Order: sequence, then structure tokens, then C-alpha cells
Amino acid sequence: MKGDGTNRRRPFDEIDERCVDTLRFLSVDMVQKADSGHPGLPLDAAPMAWVLWSRFLRHAPADPHWPDRDRFVLSAGHGSALLYALLFLTGYELSLDDLKRFRQWGSRTAGHPERGHAPGVEVTTGPLGQGLSNAVGMAIAEAQLAARYNRPGHELVDHRTFVLASDGDLMEGVASEAASLAGHLKLGKLVVLYDDNHVTLAAGTPITFSEDRAARFAAYGWHTQTVDDGNDLEALDAAIAAACDEPQRPSLVLVRTHIGYGSPEQDSYKAHGSPLGDENVAATKRRLGWPQAPAFLVPDDARARAREAIERGRKRIDGWRAKLAAYEAAYSSEAAELQRRLRAELPSDWDAQIPAFPADAKGVATRVAGGKVLNAIATRLPALTGGSADLDPSTHTALKGMGEFNPVPAMKPKPQDTPNGDWSYAGRNIHFGVREHAMGAILNGLAAHGAMLPFGATFLTFSDYMRPPIRLAALMGLQVFYVFTHDSIALGEDGPTHQPVEQIAGLRAVPNLNVIRPCDANETAVAWRVAIETRDRPTALILTRQNVPVLDRGVFASAQGLRRGAYVLKDFVAAGGGPRASGRRDEASVLLIATGSEVSLAVQAAERLAAEGVPARVVSMPCWELFEAQDAAYRESVLPGNMRARLAIEAASPMGWERWVGDRGDVMGVDRFGASAPGDEVMRRYGFDVENVVRRAKGLI
Repeated sequence: MKGDGTNRRRPFDEIDERCVDTLRFLSVDMVQKADSGHPGLPLDAAPMAWVLWSRFLRHAPADPHWPDRDRFVLSAGHGSALLYALLFLTGYELSLDDLKRFRQWGSRTAGHPERGHAPGVEVTTGPLGQGLSNAVGMAIAEAQLAARYNRPGHELVDHRTFVLASDGDLMEGVASEAASLAGHLKLGKLVVLYDDNHVTLAAGTPITFSEDRAARFAAYGWHTQTVDDGNDLEALDAAIAAACDEPQRPSLVLVRTHIGYGSPEQDSYKAHGSPLGDENVAATKRRLGWPQAPAFLVPDDARARAREAIERGRKRIDGWRAKLAAYEAAYSSEAAELQRRLRAELPSDWDAQIPAFPADAKGVATRVAGGKVLNAIATRLPALTGGSADLDPSTHTALKGMGEFNPVPAMKPKPQDTPNGDWSYAGRNIHFGVREHAMGAILNGLAAHGAMLPFGATFLTFSDYMRPPIRLAALMGLQVFYVFTHDSIALGEDGPTHQPVEQIAGLRAVPNLNVIRPCDANETAVAWRVAIETRDRPTALILTRQNVPVLDRGVFASAQGLRRGAYVLKDFVAAGGGPRASGRRDEASVLLIATGSEVSLAVQAAERLAAEGVPARVVSMPCWELFEAQDAAYRESVLPGNMRARLAIEAASPMGWERWVGDRGDVMGVDRFGASAPGDEVMRRYGFDVENVVRRAKGLI
């Protein structure tokens, strides 16, 4: 059993009870002062939170980013006031004034926990089920790092992931997906405390949630326990200790609580999401024996007891640094690699093996090129890990020879079942199963944990299943890579269920997300370079199923132009002495803007236009977000204002393209669902052929 030191041997006393009530009433006072928030969970969950934070959680208030800290995730993010009270009381750099500015403009104490705002907040939570699923990713990260770097007598990576979850978390499908995978993977260092208060926002759970939750999680392969009284500190202590003693199963501790404990609204949904009101706050304080005034009271003995965590944290860090020094002496190369990963640094030669692709008119699918680039990068970047939603053969995202992440004792595969290497927690291929939503949330947990560069792959149309975690990754600024293949109606026979139409537009609508649709193998290689180098946001790579020509870069501009989002691929001069590439643009000039597989179509159309006396410029525009970040002069050089006849070509929803084509431009897109037929025929019938592009371009001039 792993607790936080000798304090586990001390009986609980009245000071511990005061600490619990301090957490309760700091939370209540925060909500009341803001006139907004959720007092119910803090009132009922404060005892389990105090037992966890004071006796088990290995953390360091003076250094919230200590690498071997235990991770705590408040999946029930609506109870954020409790988390802020814990952080303040145990000595993090969060002041009482910060608590008093709960839910206000510019405050560090946002309405739901936001990564990067308050120290000690590991992930942004609030959309229910996401935090619990993030925690599965954190537990995977710990297991993989430990398997790769720990040596006998040198356990440098050894921490747990704790979660406080609600009824709503367990109702969400994403939590079910993630919990199923966690049980399969035997993630014994994952412990979930379930605030089983039988109430949600709108009603009691009996009207929606009557299943046996313990039996469900036991069926997933979890260790489950029940604590009948959420105020019984000794019972909570014993249950958490037993969970920490379980080596091969994640643990769910079902804690029976009473929402809004001690208030007149106890056990009512009315306590969930609204301030108690002055009269009910006063009544709650009377019932629990808490002084009516002042608000935000912190008794001296409670503050002193809670802030023992500061010294315990310092000792933990000192001990870990001593371990690190011994490890460096014994395993210098492994230590250097781990330190580089912890600092999020790239080795100088990380991209040395990325291939360059020769010109090829027959071409290669960008999903195939992407797989080759991914594997080349993975040989130099041990932090790169991930997998697909059961689609590796189709997305080409298997890391060859780099092992399968799975528990060794549980799996005895046949040789044909291990295409990418042996089974172990050191394996870098993560098999998510057909669980796109959980995959997205787990990737966020991997990235938030640190020392990991996670990727996940599926067909572009199924990115819809992942939208909530994609949005949260962008909100948190996490470096996550999404590989979305089968990117258009050109995928063909699988038909409209698998042919994406609106997905690219939807992804482009997400702030702080780079969406890159490369036109050929060499742009795909640059796209991966950009993704690896972009540390402050996620990247979505949109790749083809079908072959696309590899452009002759001696004739066309370098694929490095992708770094700027859009670039002039080639100016086609009209036959018979029309305007030259370096000359003036006149009313007869046409500008063709395309992405992905439609770039080669634009090239063919431009050649035809030039042969018919119409000068044309072809712009490859793989990433709107990167282009928008360029200065005005560069944007004008690519899309000149006096070249007003603009035609955008993309086999996807035309939504959004008006910003680039202007009021005299046009968009060739897809404004209806696809059809089941060979891909070439579908594209032709939807108008994506040279004749139609030429006709539409001429119509503009």
C-alpha cells in the first residue's frame, strides 16, 4: 500500500474533521459570492477528497509539475470549487483572493477546472466522462514510461492516477468505452472515487440510472468496493488503501454520499447547480457547527494540518532527485532520453529518416505516405505513441516492430497476433478498439501527462465520434495528432456512410486546431514535420485512401510551402503570349485554390486553361490556420487582390471558402451526401473532373 508518509498511521481527529468542513464551506462561500456554481458535490465529497489528498496523494504544492507526482483528475468538473479549496488549503500558489474571485472575468478559478489557469489542475474538465477517460490515458502513460525506463532498484516512474467522478460521468458513453479498455489493460494504478449521491442536475438517478454500477465495472475487469457512509473517514481510508494494494486491476470505490450534505437541500437535485442562498447557507453552517462569519473562514489548525503537504512534497521531490542522480550514473543514455522527454525537447536528428518521395504520375495515397513518414519519425522519437480505432491496416499507422501496449501476463498471443512486436507495457502501439470517443479522450490524457507525443487514427467521417475530446485538446493547447484517412467521396464503394462531407469544415471551425490536408506524399512529410514542431495545439492530418500524383518539385514549388499554410504551386502562362508568371494579373486571369487530392485536378485544369489562352495560378492551400497566421504581405503575394476570379476546389462542404474566394469567386464543393460506386466515378458525377473545372473557371472571367 502506498500512502503519503507516516501520517497514514495517525488516527483521524477533530482537526481532520475541521479540514473537511473548511473544504466544504470554502466551496459554499465561493459559490455564494459568485452567485453561480455547484455547491452540492463539494458538500458531500469533501471527506473523500480530504482523505485522498492528506493520506494518499503524492503531490508537491511547491512544484505542481514534479514528474513523478500522482495525478488527480476532478472528472466531475462542476465541483470545481472543491478542487480550488483543496489547492489553496494544501499550499499551492492560489490565494484566498483567488477563491473569492471564483467564476469572474480573468480569474484563475474558472467555473470548471481549466488546465493552465490554476496550478495543480491537470486537465480541463466539465463535459462529463472526459476526465475519467483522460485519466486512463495518464495511467497508460505511467505504465509505458515505467516499462521503458525503470530498472531493478531504479524505479524512477512510479505514480498513480486518482479520479473523483460523479453519476453523470459514469452515465456517459465515453467513460464506458474508456473503462472497458482500462480493465482490459489491467491498469492497476488507476483509482476512481465515485461520488454515488443518487442525484443529477434534473432529478434523482432512479429515473435514469438503476443499473448495478459495481457489477458493470467488475465485468470490465475492475476491482470494486463500496463505502456505505461518505462521511466515515476511516472507512474511506481503508477503501483507498485496498485500491492502492490492487496491482492488476483499476479500482472503483463507490462512496454513498448525500448531495448538498448538511443543507436544507440535501438529497435534492436543487443542490446540484445553484447557490444555496443566504438563508440556506446560514442553516447549513448551523447544522454542521460552522461559524456564521466570517465567510471564507480558514481555522489556523486546519490550515497547518493541510499544509503539512508542502513539506511532504519537498521530501518526495528530494528523494526522487536522489533516485534520478543514481539512475543517471547507472543508465546515462536512458536518463538523457527521459530528461529530454520530460522537458518536451526534440533530439536534433529527429527528422533525419523522413523520406523524400520521387515524382510519380501514378502516385501514392497520402495515408500510405503518412504511414512511412510516421514510422521514420518514430525511430527517432520514443515519445511518439498511439494507434487507431481498430483500423491500423487501413490508416497505415502501425509502428512496425515497436511493440504492442498490453499487459504481458494477460496476453499469450500467437505470432500472427503481434504484427508490430511483442506485447508489453513498453509497446508503443496502443490498440484502442472500436472506441473513437474514448481514443480521443485517452490521447488527451497521454498528452497532459507529459513526456508523450500521442496520435490516434480513424476514418475522417468518424472524427465526429471524437469531436468533444478534439475540442478539449484545442482548448487545453495539447499536442495531439489525429490521422484522419479516407478523406472524401473519392473513397468510393463504401458509400455515403463512410464518405465525409461536412467533417473538414467542422474541424476548421474548432479554434486552436491546425487542420492540414496535404496534396501529395511530400506535402504529407512536411505536414508531419509541422505537427511535431507545433507544441501549443493539436493537429489533424486529412489523408486520402486513393493514390494521388507525387508532384515533380523541380517543376512545381517546394512542398515546404505547406509551412505557411498556402503557397503558389505554379503560375501557368497562357499560350500565344498571354501574361507571364511574373507579370501583371488582368481581368482574364483565374486563380485555382485547392487542397488534398484536388490539387492535381487543379493542375490539370490550369494546363488546359493555359492552352486555351487563359493564364491561371494554382495555389495549394493545405492549412487555413497556418495561412491565416502569415502576415498580410505574404497572403497578398499568394492570393493577390487584383486576381479576383478565384475558384476553390475541394471535395467537401464548401462552407467557409467564401473568405478566400471573395465576392467574385466560386467554390466547387460537395453539398450533399456521397454515393456508393467506384471512387473515380463518384468524383466525376459530382463534377470533379477537368472539363467541369475549366467550365467553372471560364464562367468566372
